[in-house]
Amino acid sequence: MTALSKDLIAASSIPIILAVLNQGESYGYEIIQKVKETSKGMLQFSDGTLYPILRKLEDKELIVSEWRVADNEKRRRYYRITPKGHDHFKTEQTALQLINQLITQLWNQPKPDLA
Repeated sequence: MTALSKDLIAASSIPIILAVLNQGESYGYEIIQKVKETSKGMLQFSDGTLYPILRKLEDKELIVSEWRVADNEKRRRYYRITPKGHDHFKTEQTALQLINQLITQLWNQPKPDLA
């Protein structure tokens, strides 16, 4: 399994979290599990990584949260994307798709003969 660099994880964490929340509201552990499952274990957020990002997204008004008591009587903080967050997500999605296309094109170009 190839390890992902910390720089790549840091650069992609906000779009990844917004993508999860774009599918519907969720709480921290559920976000962690969704990312882990979707990436087949290649990307695993820790609590120490996830919650500061969630706070940053709340400060930017891209998400909102509220405390609720779950069916098992545990208090959980549920996060949901805001309209501003959805707009930001769509902009990031477009930009990342363009970057992905560029990188793919550059990787697939034939190498010039240097001999």
